[in-house]
Amino acid sequence: MSSPSPAERTRQKRAAAARAVEFVEPGMVLGLGTGSTAELALEALAARVTEGLRITAIPTSERTAALARHAGIALTSFAEHRRLDLTIDGADEVARTTLDLIKGLGGALLREKIVAAASARMIVIVDQSKLVDRLGARSPVPVEIVPFGCEIVMDRLAALGASPSLRLADGAPFITDGGNYIADCVFPAIVDPAALERQLSAITGIIESGLFVGLAGTVIVGRQSGVEILQRPRVRGGRSRRGPR
Repeated sequence: MSSPSPAERTRQKRAAAARAVEFVEPGMVLGLGTGSTAELALEALAARVTEGLRITAIPTSERTAALARHAGIALTSFAEHRRLDLTIDGADEVARTTLDLIKGLGGALLREKIVAAASARMIVIVDQSKLVDRLGARSPVPVEIVPFGCEIVMDRLAALGASPSLRLADGAPFITDGGNYIADCVFPAIVDPAALERQLSAITGIIESGLFVGLAGTVIVGRQSGVEILQRPRVRGGRSRRGPR
């Protein structure tokens, strides 16, 4: 089967985004993701706001904040709201069986993870090409690192089994909204994403990784035939691995 065209992938993501926005209820405090897929959800949300929906939102990047303001979406902050009702975001990869994610190719992984972890529920929207049997199959793992001593961090990432490369923009290191660098790390195989996430967080100089383990409760997949909704598996006692989402 041939790969879908960019236009077809956009159509699938738009359908998934429209379905995700149906979960938004009046008065909610939302987390707004970053990237082309998340922007489709923002467009659909803006249409509902124009129709009278009243919500507030915390954006995960300066770009998302600017788009939300332009769309008339009221913004807030963690100073006013410590807990969010719902986050809608995209992903670079989704593990089919666990719904663990790789995120961060858009450069906002730190803020995205802060927002996701503060949300009662996280809905992820993707087209079907983002589903994988094992994380790392197609996408590197973005890792946000401090600029000072980044060479040492890159060496330690390599010692962990990664092939890291510093992300560049116009020939210079890419700078995140937080003023940090990103190392895109290719791993030979990610057998245990949670264990790898812990190993990465233990390296001094690493701020956060793009492994989102146990955070997505629902993944809405745009397919050629329609929209599919995947739910994260429950464990004994009826709870998901990081509590209800």
